[in-house]
Amino acid sequence: MLSALLLIPLLGALGLVLWPGNPSPEAVRRTALGLLVLQLAWSVKVLVTFQADYGGMQLNEALGWVSSLGLDYRLGVDGLSMPLLLVNAGLTLVSAWASTTVVQRPRLYFALLLVISAAVNGAFLAQNLLLFFLFYELELIPLWLLIAVWGGANRAYAATKFLIFTAVSGMLILGAFLGIALVTGQVDFSLTPVLTQQLGMGTQLLLMGALLVGFGIKIPLFPFHTWLPDAHTEASTPVSVLLAGVLLKLGTYGLLRFCLGLFPEAWAQLAPALALWAAVSVLFGSLAAIAQRDMKRMVAYSSVGHMGYVLLAAAAATPVSLLGAVFQMVSHGLISALLFLLVGVIYRVTGTRDLEVLRGLLNPERGLPLTGALMIAGVMASAGLPGMAGFISEFLVFRGSLTAYPLPTLLCMVGSGLTAVYFLLLVNRAFFGRLAVTPPQPETNAEGQRLAPVDVRLAVVPWQDQVPALALTGLVIVIGLVPGGLAHLGEATTTAMAQLPALVAAMAAGPASGGTIS
Repeated sequence: MLSALLLIPLLGALGLVLWPGNPSPEAVRRTALGLLVLQLAWSVKVLVTFQADYGGMQLNEALGWVSSLGLDYRLGVDGLSMPLLLVNAGLTLVSAWASTTVVQRPRLYFALLLVISAAVNGAFLAQNLLLFFLFYELELIPLWLLIAVWGGANRAYAATKFLIFTAVSGMLILGAFLGIALVTGQVDFSLTPVLTQQLGMGTQLLLMGALLVGFGIKIPLFPFHTWLPDAHTEASTPVSVLLAGVLLKLGTYGLLRFCLGLFPEAWAQLAPALALWAAVSVLFGSLAAIAQRDMKRMVAYSSVGHMGYVLLAAAAATPVSLLGAVFQMVSHGLISALLFLLVGVIYRVTGTRDLEVLRGLLNPERGLPLTGALMIAGVMASAGLPGMAGFISEFLVFRGSLTAYPLPTLLCMVGSGLTAVYFLLLVNRAFFGRLAVTPPQPETNAEGQRLAPVDVRLAVVPWQDQVPALALTGLVIVIGLVPGGLAHLGEATTTAMAQLPALVAAMAAGPASGGTIS
C-alpha cells in the first residue's frame, strides 16, 4: 500500500517523458492532474487504513536490497508522517493545477513535479537511514531544474545558490548517518536510538550537530536561511507553493525523526541552546519580513520565523509541544501555499509585487476583491487569529514549551506578534486606498497641471485560478475550528516521542529498569 505512493508519481513521470509525439501543454497538464488526483485518493485510502490510536509504525513493508551496505527497502507510516503525506499529495495537486502558463517543455515540467512528489513521499515513509537519504537527495535536481528553467530573470543565481546549500545539507546528513555506523559498528542503518553505552556524549553531540546543521539548512533556520528568499523570488508561483508548503517540511520532519529520535540523550543536553536558537530564528525572520518591499520576499521571510516554532517545540519535547509541531508543519504548509498562490495572482494581473506601488486592490469594482479577501484570511491565519489553523498550532507550541523554556517561548510569542505587524503592513499598503496604476502615473504634467485620475480596471481572474486558494482557505478554517481530527491523528505518536528520552534514560540506568527499545 505504501509503495503505491512511490509508484504512482514515478511511473506517471516516466510516462510523461516517454509520451510519443508532441502533446499539447494542456493535455500534459490534465494527465498530470489525473495522476496527482489518484495519488491523493490513495493517500486518503492509507489514512482510512491507518490506526491513529497506535503510536508506532504501521503498514510496514520490508525488502532486502543491498543488505551488505545496510541499504534495505523499508517503509512505514505513523502519526508524524501521515499528515505530511496528505499535505504533500494535496499541495502537489495544487501546484500542478496552478501551472496554467507552462508552455515550454511541459512534459519535463510536470514529470519533475511528479518525481519531487514521489521523493517526498519516500522520505516521509523511509525506515532506513540510507533509504531516507536517497529520497532526500532525489528531489534536489528536479527542484533545481524547476527554478533554473522556469524561474525569473535571476533564476540562474537563485537555482545555483539553492543547489549549493542543499548539497551541503545532504553531505552533512549522510556524514552523520555514516558516522553512526562507523562508531557503533552496525551497518543496518535502522531507526534505533543511540544509547550512551554505545557512544559517549561528546560523539553523540558531534553526530547530532551535523544533522542539526543539515536539517537547519533545509528548514531553513537563521543563519542558514539566505538561499530561501532568493529561491522564492525567482521561482514560479507553483514551485514556490511546493517549496514552502512541502519541501521545507523535510527539514522539520528530519529534526524530529532523526535528531530527537536517534539522539534523545544528546538532544536533552542541547535542548536549552536549541530553544534559544529557535527564538533567534523567529525574531530574525519576523524583523526581516517587516523590512521587505517585495510581497513574495516578505512571505518567504515569514517562513523562516514560523519554522522556528517547530524547533522550539522539539526542544521542549513535551507531548503538547510535539503535537503543536505537527500542527505547525501542516498549518504552515497550507497557509504559505495559500499566500504564495495569491501573490502569484497579484503579480500576474498587475505586473509587480512592490508594496510601494500596489494599493487599492480590494476595490470591489475595479480591483481584485476576492483575491484581497482571501489574502486577508491568509494573513490572519498566519498571524494566529483564533478560528484559524495558525492559532491552534502556535497555541499548542507555546503551551507545551512555556514551562520548560519560558524565556525563549516568550520571545517566540513576540515574534508571533510581529507577524501581525508585517502582514498588516502588507494588507494596508497593497489592498486599501485608491486603486493605483501600475506603474503609477504622475499626478501632474510637465507644465505642473494636475492630471485627472485614470480609471484603471484590472483583468478579471478566471474562476479556475481561484479554486486552489478557496480550497486552501477552507482547510485552514476547518482545521482551526475542528482541530480534533488532526490532533487524534498525531497524538499517539507525539506522546511516544516525548517519552523517548525518559525511556532511554531508564535503559542507561541498568538492566533492572529496562527492556529494549524497538
